[in-house]
Amino acid sequence: MSSAWTGRCPQCGEWNTLQEEVVTGPPRRSKSQGSKLAVESVAKLSVSDQPRFSSGLKELDLILGGGFVPGSVVLIAGQPGIGKSTLLLQIAAAVASQKPVLYISGEESAHQIALRARRIKAQPDELKLATSVVADDIASSIASQSYSLVIVDSIQTIATSGLMSSAGTISQITGSTQLIMAAAKQSNTAVIIVGHVTKDGMIAGPKVLEHVVDVVLQLEGEALAGFKVLRSSKNRFGSTSEAAIFEMTEGGLRAVDNPSAALLEERKVTDGSVVLATLEGSRPLLVEVQALVNKTSYGYPKRAASGMDLNRVNLLVAVLERRTKLRLSDQDIYINIVGGIRLQDPAADLAVCMAIGSAAKGLKLKANAVVFGEVGLSGEIRRVPFIEKRVSEAKKLGFDLVIGPSQASAKKPADYAGVSEIRSALNQFLEKAA
Repeated sequence: MSSAWTGRCPQCGEWNTLQEEVVTGPPRRSKSQGSKLAVESVAKLSVSDQPRFSSGLKELDLILGGGFVPGSVVLIAGQPGIGKSTLLLQIAAAVASQKPVLYISGEESAHQIALRARRIKAQPDELKLATSVVADDIASSIASQSYSLVIVDSIQTIATSGLMSSAGTISQITGSTQLIMAAAKQSNTAVIIVGHVTKDGMIAGPKVLEHVVDVVLQLEGEALAGFKVLRSSKNRFGSTSEAAIFEMTEGGLRAVDNPSAALLEERKVTDGSVVLATLEGSRPLLVEVQALVNKTSYGYPKRAASGMDLNRVNLLVAVLERRTKLRLSDQDIYINIVGGIRLQDPAADLAVCMAIGSAAKGLKLKANAVVFGEVGLSGEIRRVPFIEKRVSEAKKLGFDLVIGPSQASAKKPADYAGVSEIRSALNQFLEKAA
């Protein structure tokens, strides 16, 4: 075979034996004749709400917007050992008391899951277990319409036979998710998919995984201790402003009725300790912010933060040095948010600044005071949302003074102290220990 004419065959060495053959390309595809789309009125479709069924946990129902929607696909992710499988087994058991549920595991054996179910007393007859890493078999089971809820643990361990790559690769995660989602929509079955996370806490795999699913839930907190926070970052059927707080017990994850009281139960009033009024979703929450400031033993001061973004802490330290008389360039600074809670609320800025100032000068915050407010680069205290909820939660737990932005509202309660800049807040509300 030769791409050009030659007198002698390069294979056999004979002369004048090559014959010309015209190689044609693939036939051109004719123009597709599509059919007209069927359209419906938005007003007609929006009259009736989509039917839902309860997850058995009222906190999860609140996050989902009222329960599971048939045909929806929910992605839940979290650090290893934080309690994802335990939470899903509790959900499966609660739903199985009324509807058939299938729990499919690609990581554990059915015996391991059964042992966990016995430990947390989740053993209804309608809860079925299966182990598989083949996405085609899982999609076929979902499409059978035999179950109202199917849980797949986890998407990184399964693979479809149509692709040659190994499980966990981008192509396998995308292909397997598409198969499962198509089966869920076709059979009107609610599906929960478990996703792994990277060392940075992001959901592992392609971003398309989060795009194609209907709901994305993240379980956060410390794996071995503290509270676990379940929050939604995407929800096509409800709000993303809700969050649920759980704690791990021998019987599984249990919702915390009064997390503020539990977080402050062992608080020791000392320098570097400030109570923050924050929000988890739409729920007000009081947490303790601790700061430790110590002269560095090295040439470069260390900064560390647990429960808060370290870059934000570094920014606030820079604001304190520039806008106040505090000198922190030769000080190690450590920030800790008690209870394993991870703060994303900008209103934590003022509490962190006052905790650092308190620890640096050996002063205490005024007794029975709660702090919140966002700090700008000029040292100004900016307004934050839901001030009434924060003040109400502080009063409910017996705090006498609330320190917040001065631009909060025209009507301020008598026990509300407004501050306009970080320097005046430190001078006015930090005092010597008795």
